[in-house]
Amino acid sequence: MLSGLSLSLLAWLALGGVLLDALLGETRRWHPLVGFGRCANLLENRLNQQGRPLIRVLRGMFAWMLAVLPPVAVTTWLCATLPTWLSWSLQALLLYVCLGLRSLRDHTQPIFAALQAGDMDEARRLTARIVSRDTAAADAADLSKAAVESLLENGNDAVFGTLFWFVVAGAPGAVLFRLVNTLDAMWGYRNARYDLFGRVAARIDDVLNWIPARLTALSYAVLGQTRLALHCWRTQAPAWPSPNAGPVMASGAGALGLALGGSAVYDGEAEVRPPLGSGPVACAADIVRAWTLVARTTALWLAALAMLGWII
Repeated sequence: MLSGLSLSLLAWLALGGVLLDALLGETRRWHPLVGFGRCANLLENRLNQQGRPLIRVLRGMFAWMLAVLPPVAVTTWLCATLPTWLSWSLQALLLYVCLGLRSLRDHTQPIFAALQAGDMDEARRLTARIVSRDTAAADAADLSKAAVESLLENGNDAVFGTLFWFVVAGAPGAVLFRLVNTLDAMWGYRNARYDLFGRVAARIDDVLNWIPARLTALSYAVLGQTRLALHCWRTQAPAWPSPNAGPVMASGAGALGLALGGSAVYDGEAEVRPPLGSGPVACAADIVRAWTLVARTTALWLAALAMLGWII
């Protein structure tokens, strides 16, 4: 391991980080990732200027380095220089800060509750907080589909990718992954403003996510309708625009036996996306099923890590 920690110790620290996340959830004030996002916005406003394509790409790379490298360097230094017990505590605490497992539940289960109660206005408002698509005219099936897709994709981005890089490189790896993923979410759009400036951020996120995304897709398949999930992964993922979201969402949709993807509205325009999964359209109860799949996958990863630590 790049962190120098044994697998068995990493398993205990990972369990500690997940338990802290389950008990405390996302901090309501002074969350480090919120502060990081504000700093990233300042950098983007200052450096994302008009110019030749290569210059804009280089400006984006410079902004990425200014945003990511200092906090990762400080984390690495602290973990290497603090007393052993304090370094271990810091690593578990930083993993907790980087994880978003309970946050996924806290943001999606109220959507389920609003749909169950028939409160469409509240369901639309809550769904708009977690997805970029338009929800003003969305029906119950559209909102359920959006919430399920968000759970499946962010299970990788907010949980499993973070755990993977924590195992590889300890807290510095988890911090690196979450900052890279956050910048991709902020700058990785293919539009006039971000296509050049955010290109480096998007490509680095693709690289760091490649292995975790496929492990996540495999885990979803193991814990759901395995044959259907693997079939959907193999046949549908190549058509999805993102090289990592495709396997995760296709396998997750197949594991749940749902038909996802398809039409969605962005900025007032209907966009037809490739199909995901197979089966009935999503309903409110499927939001709970998707959350359960993500939670069970977390337990599977922790158990696998503990077993590997015990064997090795």
